[in-house]
Amino acid sequence: MGRYRHLLLVGLTAFGLAASPFRQAEPRVLLLRATGALTPAMAEYLERGLGIAEREGAEAVVLQLDTPGGSIDLMNRMVRAIRSSPTPVIVYVAPRGAIAASAGTVISLAGHALGMAPETAIGAASPVGPQGEDLGETLAAKEKELLKATVRGLADRRGPEAVALAEAAVESARAASAEEALRVGMIDVIAEDVDELLVSLDGFVVELQSGPRSLHTRGSAVEEISLSFIEQLLGALTNPNIVFLLMALGVQAILIELSSPGGWVAGFVGVSALALGAYGLGILPVNWFGLIFLGTSFVLFVLDIKAPTHGALTAAGLASFIVGALVLFNSPGTPRFQQVSVPLVVGVALFMAAGFLTVLAFVVRAQRRPVGVGGAALIGRVGEVRTALAPVGQVQVAGELWSAELDQGQPRLSPGTRVVVTGVEGLRLRVRRVEAVVQPVSK
Repeated sequence: MGRYRHLLLVGLTAFGLAASPFRQAEPRVLLLRATGALTPAMAEYLERGLGIAEREGAEAVVLQLDTPGGSIDLMNRMVRAIRSSPTPVIVYVAPRGAIAASAGTVISLAGHALGMAPETAIGAASPVGPQGEDLGETLAAKEKELLKATVRGLADRRGPEAVALAEAAVESARAASAEEALRVGMIDVIAEDVDELLVSLDGFVVELQSGPRSLHTRGSAVEEISLSFIEQLLGALTNPNIVFLLMALGVQAILIELSSPGGWVAGFVGVSALALGAYGLGILPVNWFGLIFLGTSFVLFVLDIKAPTHGALTAAGLASFIVGALVLFNSPGTPRFQQVSVPLVVGVALFMAAGFLTVLAFVVRAQRRPVGVGGAALIGRVGEVRTALAPVGQVQVAGELWSAELDQGQPRLSPGTRVVVTGVEGLRLRVRRVEAVVQPVSK
């Protein structure tokens, strides 16, 4: 009896553990991937991911970062989101060859834990202007002091050597490899991939707004949060090559609409493309002076369509278009990763010029073509006599019955005779007999 009681007790205990709502669940970590220059879409992506982590009670969020930097405003927005997150944020500079440069350095230091993959770099955080240019002495001093105060506050818990390296990254654009950063305590771990990162940080204590917390990341289920369609679209609109293509497509579509009005598809596509391109221009560091050249090219193209000059204005518009695009996107001081491809600009410009020359060819041909409507269009047409011309009667020309009169000196023509129209007087045609062509006979 005692044996059965023991087995029953063991069985009930096992069932209770399996069905208990308080059974320990597998820890869950969310993975976000932020690649490229800082954009509003990237900041929204981070905020959305942190919101999901908070709602679903994730153990931690891993922000895999590879960025050359971006604007200070976006940097501050992302830093605030990380530091106020109730879920621990682990910033991971990866994969191999990735960088956390400029504003990316500050975002990395904002993480509750910081790891890097081998062969990565962090630093070079000196402030620059909107177009990547050097700031004036006074403004540069102000911006550097503000950034140094920020990195001091973020790196203070990592020790004096880490603070010194962070300040040097701002003051003298110093950069450090993953090994150098680990040696001075700026980062917490070097890991080959996310799985190794989570194993290495298991038990690591992070400081949240609510107080210290120990990470339990070993064996965590990693779930990647992908960019939404809108975030992908907005991110693409910060690519200078895509913005340039949208602007070129918009101009081309608008010019097609102007050259052959009456439709709506080309006009709609043109306006939509220009609107999307304008969004990108509002984010990218561009030199607005380039728009003057682009506007000039637009005017020259339109003038060549309305008053053809055999391509002279199109050639001038082509040169203005290329200069305007390069001034707009590739002014001195613009970061290389935010410059438009020169071969792309030249190729698109040549394609547009070829398109306009084709349009001009049709326009010139249409201007040289004889009038195709009204009575004048009947001159030279051949018809057939329906009622005898003596000298007035009726003929059929172009599928219609017309009143006709013979030219002076022409003899009476009977029905069925072929005639040619020589003139139009009001609603009456003047005609003459079609002379038969005698073919030579070979002997």
